[in-house]
Amino acid sequence: MDKELMLRMQNQFDALAQSLSDEKIEFWYARDLQKPLGYARWENFVKAIRRAMDSCETAGYEVENHFRDITKMVSLGSGAKREIDDFMLTRYACYLIAQNGDPRKEPIAFAQSYFAIQTRKQELIEERIRLQERFQARQKLRESETELSKNIYERGVDDRGFGRIRSKGDAALFGGKTTRQIKGQLGVPKNRPLADFLPTITITAKNLATEITNYNVRKADLQGEFTITKEHIQNNKSIRSVLLERGIRPEALPSEEDLKKLERRVRAGEKALVKVSALPPDAVNDTSINKEGQSNDED
Repeated sequence: MDKELMLRMQNQFDALAQSLSDEKIEFWYARDLQKPLGYARWENFVKAIRRAMDSCETAGYEVENHFRDITKMVSLGSGAKREIDDFMLTRYACYLIAQNGDPRKEPIAFAQSYFAIQTRKQELIEERIRLQERFQARQKLRESETELSKNIYERGVDDRGFGRIRSKGDAALFGGKTTRQIKGQLGVPKNRPLADFLPTITITAKNLATEITNYNVRKADLQGEFTITKEHIQNNKSIRSVLLERGIRPEALPSEEDLKKLERRVRAGEKALVKVSALPPDAVNDTSINKEGQSNDED
């Protein structure tokens, strides 16, 4: 397939995309895609759509979330109007339809790579947002703990004392479980910070308790390890109470992926996506892009 044809087909698929402005959801109408995908008869195209719906269900996704049956009015040559069946299709639905088509047809071959890449782009965007939320929460906690360390050092508490204060604060937040116990429960390596494996909500909770401790240490000019420990324990207990009222038990939440590993994976996926995007469709026609951002040949 030459570059001019590829560009024309890409522009065509881009132009056919619709969106729900109030929800910012992108979709395509099946009737609009029928001819660009090389189907002369609607009946034959519906068969491909049904196969794609089966694939969607097999993959464990709600079919209704990606294939929406609709009817719409169309104008006839006589000026009259009649209802016809159609589907609203998500990007993932379009990808499945292309995967269930004949790859020997140029439109299908192009659509397979086009929607695979577009679907992976959306996954990366969502993954990047989740990473950014956790990363920002982790950075704020790191800054507040650094400030706490500085504040208490000026008030007669050394590094070991800071470790004890932080551990007792964790025990208050996690219902009596120490930092070491939570790390063991979640399978966190001994040499890694617990916060790198916590969900965003827990990181945020730890940060808020630490910020309150910092504020009160400065405001009341608290001195010594005992007094500051008491303050930090109380603040973590208060945050825990708020979480419990909302049905959240910090010690019961599962661990999240290691932040360092997640960041490397997202970056690798983005680099792989750029590389794949530059290839002609026939080079990625028989490959799938997995969630590690690598291309795996299928048998």
